[in-house]
Amino acid sequence: MHKKLIINVAEHETRVALLEDGTIVELFIERGDDSNIAGNIYKGMPGMQAAFVDIGLNQAAFIYVDDVICNDYKEFEQIFIKNRDLDPEISGTGTANHTSSPIERDSRHIEELITEGQEIMIQVSKSAIGTKGPRVTNYISLPGRFLVLMPTSDHIGISRCIESETERERLKNIVLSLKKESYGYIVRTVSEGIYEEKLEKEMGFLDNLWESIQRRYKSAPAPSLLHQELTVSLRAVRDLLTNEAEKLIIDSRSGFESILSFLDTFMPSLKDSVELYEGSESIFDAYNLEGDISRVLKRKVWLKSGSYIVIEQTEALVSIDVNTGRYVGKYNLEETILKTNLEAVKEIAYQIRLRDIGGIIIIDFIDVEKKSNQEKIFKALKKALTKDRSKTHVLPMSEMGLIQMTRKRTKQTLTRMLCEPCFYCDGEGSLISRQTICYNIYREILRDASNMAGVQLTIRVNSKIADLLLGDENHIITSLEQTLGKRIVIYPNPQFHMEEFDIFEVLKE
Repeated sequence: MHKKLIINVAEHETRVALLEDGTIVELFIERGDDSNIAGNIYKGMPGMQAAFVDIGLNQAAFIYVDDVICNDYKEFEQIFIKNRDLDPEISGTGTANHTSSPIERDSRHIEELITEGQEIMIQVSKSAIGTKGPRVTNYISLPGRFLVLMPTSDHIGISRCIESETERERLKNIVLSLKKESYGYIVRTVSEGIYEEKLEKEMGFLDNLWESIQRRYKSAPAPSLLHQELTVSLRAVRDLLTNEAEKLIIDSRSGFESILSFLDTFMPSLKDSVELYEGSESIFDAYNLEGDISRVLKRKVWLKSGSYIVIEQTEALVSIDVNTGRYVGKYNLEETILKTNLEAVKEIAYQIRLRDIGGIIIIDFIDVEKKSNQEKIFKALKKALTKDRSKTHVLPMSEMGLIQMTRKRTKQTLTRMLCEPCFYCDGEGSLISRQTICYNIYREILRDASNMAGVQLTIRVNSKIADLLLGDENHIITSLEQTLGKRIVIYPNPQFHMEEFDIFEVLKE
């Protein structure tokens, strides 16, 4: 299977698409706001009941009692696996060296561990989702290319994806011999076969990074940002370029040079895998990705047979319903239903991964009578989900034809990021968000820029979009004027649907 990373960089937004044989399977979006702060380290102050932490953002962060440092390294390891999207499974041996006294997990109370007004170092384990603020943890972890530093534990873990016991023992002995501080480390999958010199270099880098964070913590006021996670482009290089993709193509020269500089430090052998896209057409248009992204926002997804699935997202869970639609089949009813369900399984696994759906997922398959057919559907779904890097847990089909599953969630789904509640129907449905519409206008103008001969552009939009373009998103208009060398005028039209816009050229002054 041929895999590529396609990166589209704009002044206000970076999009990273992972392609498998030309089909987009994962999409990561980073905007110039606080929508994705997972991995950032802050100095904060616990607030009311010492459960909410002020980290200087619009929403207070939330820390659970189990995310406050204890002295049980096994508990820490489980929390790390749960909250960090690195290697799928970790194992190893070690001893714990936390600063807090032994407290039984079930008997601990948050007010016994931290108090209101106390300053605390925390790391964001899950970005804000909907009305829920970001979840944070007192267990700090700093991921590198080959290792993950855990300064609050001295446990040594080895990725279970490294199966050779000889190699596992070799890596463990290397890390133990290189350790200078009582820190813990997790050896990542890509470390298999790596030389000691590379592990030593990265260990020194991570140790120095942690010391730098500690120095900033001592001098910085609360709340403040102590350490920012890598940009989405560099995270794609670190986590996907070797494990998932053979090639990376980016359309920004500054981004291209930043990636090469990053690779010079950590993975110089991969520099030849990075390519700068210099085509006149938008890179996402060149790879036919815009249409695929638009379809991700639809509730209904049609299958080749004429059947379809409906995806509904609620606060508590996501429901997926399978329908026969126009498909009538050629054999008996049971075979028709089985074939429809098996076709739906592949699309459901694909949509879950692409939309980055997490939490509780309920799938309502069309009822099949035979137990053997129920088992076929269950096994087919589990197999289809093996391509997903996020951890999933699937239960067998119930007598009602339902399959319940969970998928690890660390950030907003794609639809939550790109859409907002529809005010036309009082929130019963959803619209493309106003911010996303602004970015769509930006891309539409750049797409047609080569054919524009006028001296001015006029954009007619809904009044709410006009307010945004003239206010918080004015940098989009400023950027376009500088790029095109043309004046851009915004005309609000209250009669326009919010997603509607027109772009006109003015040929003469």
